[in-house]
Amino acid sequence: MEAILTAARLSLLVSVTATALIALVGLALAYILARRDFRGKHLLDALISVPLVLPPTVVGYYLVILFGREGWIGAPLYRLTGWSFVFTWQGAALAAFVVALPLMVRVSRAALEAVDKDLINTSYVLGKSEWETVRKVVLPLAKGGIMAGILLAFARALGEFGATLMIAGNIPGQTGTLPLSIYSAFQSGDDALAQTLAIILTIISGTVIYLAGKWTSSRWI
Repeated sequence: MEAILTAARLSLLVSVTATALIALVGLALAYILARRDFRGKHLLDALISVPLVLPPTVVGYYLVILFGREGWIGAPLYRLTGWSFVFTWQGAALAAFVVALPLMVRVSRAALEAVDKDLINTSYVLGKSEWETVRKVVLPLAKGGIMAGILLAFARALGEFGATLMIAGNIPGQTGTLPLSIYSAFQSGDDALAQTLAIILTIISGTVIYLAGKWTSSRWI
């Protein structure tokens, strides 16, 4: 029982942390892609979307190259602070952030692009600033899609395996999230534990996807 609670708590910590960052960064990127035209826009969109099509282990490899103790970003960080993302829950959150961010961006972008441009232009005509228009017109109208994006990103972060294994490892009680704990239990022959963890993860993920569908349709029944 303790192993189940520990894995569940760690998964929630990692997923909530990653999702909080995704909500901020993803919404900003979605707005830029939906409402701005600039050189390199398609390149930015492609870079954001790449983790959707790459194997998670490849994403994890790139994260190690960037944030490992000898990485481009990780090495200066380690020399400066003595701390590294490698083999930490923060590393697991980083992996979850990277693989789940594209879902938030794509769903939120579609919702933002669907907002009637006439309403936005009317707000400008009435003297409202862009920030006021975004806050009072765009975000309320796109709220369903944005919330769906956040929920889907949470579900993806919760189920992340390959990239997490690459940068954070599989350390029980430290980086052993639900997916990694399922793998460990299965490998060690503890089918009962693997089955219990799999059911828990399936229930949580299924509930989140159901809620995301409700937000998208903006109907509660």
